[in-house]
Amino acid sequence: MNTKTTLVADNVSLRYGSKGSGVTAIENISLDVNEGEFVTIVGPSGCGKSSFLSMVAGFVPVSGGRITLDGKPLSGPGSDRGVVFQEHALFPWMSVRQNIAFGPRVNKVPAREIEKRVDELLELIGLTRFRDSWPKELSGGMKQRVAIARALANRPKMLLMDEPFAALDAQTRRFLQDELLRIWQTTKTTILFITHGIDESVLLADRVVVMTARPGRIKTIIPVPLPRPRDENTPEFTRVRKQVSDALLSELKMV
Repeated sequence: MNTKTTLVADNVSLRYGSKGSGVTAIENISLDVNEGEFVTIVGPSGCGKSSFLSMVAGFVPVSGGRITLDGKPLSGPGSDRGVVFQEHALFPWMSVRQNIAFGPRVNKVPAREIEKRVDELLELIGLTRFRDSWPKELSGGMKQRVAIARALANRPKMLLMDEPFAALDAQTRRFLQDELLRIWQTTKTTILFITHGIDESVLLADRVVVMTARPGRIKTIIPVPLPRPRDENTPEFTRVRKQVSDALLSELKMV
């Protein structure tokens, strides 16, 4: 594992509303994520998981503390961070190829380089023969693969994923978990992944961050020292799953 730190959240807080009558959503979160690492975040509903991801993405400004990427403070969205949401958010009037090419075009990447990136990403996600298809012609799992490719097209330093498989059926979700791991191992892109699934968090992550009930804080960070591919039925997997489950269960009782 590369030990170079990519993302640093330093004592980050998020408050909504005025100081006297506002709500503190996130309080004093400090987290380092290393280059090439896969980190998942779990926590009770409403604990601020997605809000934290939105701050890292630059969509929401921090109320306190600061977030840096490769030592540079984040002040808004940027092509150095690719974002994948639960809903694929593909442009329905664009083909698969055009959707993937959108980011590089906006960033004025030369046309020949865009074509090369699109071809490489289509091959990576296994959808080369669907390059000219429209989003409405794709299954849910295929749409999410295109969304991942589109997020990777700018060659970001980090991929931020907000419950990207939550709306899919169990079989498709399991397939895409394996696909995501394959893509991650190929691209070596740092990933921060929000999930409600305990099994999913342990299956994917190098480390699992467990958040408290609101106001969201980091309760514990659990390393997952299991070789990949992982088998959910092994005693080792069960042991880590129980660690995450026990930490989360105590917070659910407080909600």
